[in-house]
Amino acid sequence: MKVRSKLPTTLFSAILLASFLIGCAGKEKDNTPWVNLFDGKTLNGWNQKGGEAKYEVVDGTIVGTTVHDTPNSFMTTNEMYRDFILELEYKVDSSMNSGIQIRSNSIPAYRNGRVHGYQIEIDPSERAWSGGIFDEARRGWLNTLDNNPKAQQAFKQNDWNHYRIEAIGDTIKTWINDVPAAYLIDDKTASGFIALQVHSIGKNKKEGTPIVWKNIKILTDNLETYSRKSPLTPIVTKNKLTVGEEKDNWKLLWDGETTNGWRGARLDGFPETGWEIKDGVLTVLPSGGEESAAGGDIVTTDLYGDFELKVDFKLTEGANSGIKYYVNTDLNKGPGSSIGLEYQILDDARHPDAKLGSHDGSRTVASLYDLIQADPNKPINPIGEWNTAHIKSINNHVEHWLNGTKVLEYERKSDDYRKLVSESKYVKWPNFGEGDEGHILLQDHGDLVSFKNIKIKSINKSE
Repeated sequence: MKVRSKLPTTLFSAILLASFLIGCAGKEKDNTPWVNLFDGKTLNGWNQKGGEAKYEVVDGTIVGTTVHDTPNSFMTTNEMYRDFILELEYKVDSSMNSGIQIRSNSIPAYRNGRVHGYQIEIDPSERAWSGGIFDEARRGWLNTLDNNPKAQQAFKQNDWNHYRIEAIGDTIKTWINDVPAAYLIDDKTASGFIALQVHSIGKNKKEGTPIVWKNIKILTDNLETYSRKSPLTPIVTKNKLTVGEEKDNWKLLWDGETTNGWRGARLDGFPETGWEIKDGVLTVLPSGGEESAAGGDIVTTDLYGDFELKVDFKLTEGANSGIKYYVNTDLNKGPGSSIGLEYQILDDARHPDAKLGSHDGSRTVASLYDLIQADPNKPINPIGEWNTAHIKSINNHVEHWLNGTKVLEYERKSDDYRKLVSESKYVKWPNFGEGDEGHILLQDHGDLVSFKNIKIKSINKSE
C-alpha cells in the first residue's frame, strides 16, 4: 500500500502566502482617490425617475427588476456631475437591454420631465454594442460599435462586466472590460446626473428580470492625471449627421467649413464682410444692432417646400437675430431684412424687442416673429450657451421647437393665420408667408450671434 506524504502545515501555509504575494506583485495597485457613489447598503444619494421598475439593495449590489406597463426607469444620483471618470460593474440577463446615463437631465419643460442625455449602452444582443453611446430621448445613436469588433467581443454574457467612462470637456471615452469601446466628441450637454436604467418591457418579456450593479465609484478632481488615452479615432458630431439622421434622410445645410450652398440675400455670392467661419462655427459679426446694414442676411441657394430644419444657435448679451423660412428675396429691395416667416432669436431679458410686437410677446425667442408668442415656459439655455431651434413645416402645419420642446404651432394659409398677418407689420406684403417654397435665411441684425449644426430634411408631399 502506498502512503501519500503530507506537507507540514507550516510549509503549506508558507507556499500559500508566497503564491498570494506573487499574485499581488503582478497586480498594479490602484492609487486613484475614488469616491464611492453607492455605499453597498442603502440607496442614499439616489432617487428614481421615469418608470416604476423595482430597485433594491441586495448583498452589496443594486438590483433593478423589470415590471410591465411602465416606461424606462432610472435610478439617478441626487448630485449633478460635469467632468468625471466613472467606473462600475454590472451583470445583465441576456434578454435585457439597459444602460448607464451620464450628463443626463429631467426638466418639466422637456417631455414632461422625461430623462434625456448620454447613455452608455448595455447590449447583450447579437448586435453587441455594449459601451457604445446613445442619446436617450433626443438624437439616438451617436457612437455605435459597428467598426469595433474587439469591443463587441469583450462583453461577457451572464457575467460581471466592467465599465470605465471618462467625460472630460466635450470628450466622452468608454472601455468595456479594459477594451476601448467608444470615443465621442460632442458638446450637447455639459453636466447632469448619473443613472442606472431598467428598460421598459413588452408583454412578451418576463417580468422580474434583473440587472445588477456594484462597485460604483467616481473621480472628479485631477482628471488629466488619471485619464487614459484611447487608440480609437474619435467620432465628432459637430456639423455632422448622426447615425439616426443619416437613416432618416437628413442633409447638412452647412458643411462647417465653407460658404457652399449659401449666398447673400441680395448678392450672387457670399458676403465678403460681416460673417465669419471659424472652428466649425458660422458667426454674424456685430455692427451696431442695425438690420442688414453690414454683411447682410444670408440665404440658401436652394429653395425648400415642406421640410424640417434644425439649427444650433448661441446668443451674446442683448443680441437679436432670426431664422427665416419661405423667404422670397425678390421682395423688399429697400432697407432692412429679406421677407419671410421668422423663428425669432433674441436675448429676451435685455433686448427691447421682447416687449414689442403686434401681438403680445410675439418678438421673444422662438416666437413666430410679430405673429405668435412662443410658450413663456420654454426651456432656454443661458446667454453664451448653445440652444437648438427646430422648425417643422409639413402640409402647411408649422411647429417651432426649442431645445427639444414644442413651443408653438400654427396652420399656414389658414383664416386664423391670415388674421394675424393682417394685424401685423407684414400686412403690406400680399400673401405673406404663403409661398409653396422659399429660401432658408440667417439674419444679420447687427449683433454677434453664432450658428452650427445646420441640418434640413425635405419632406415629400406624399409622406
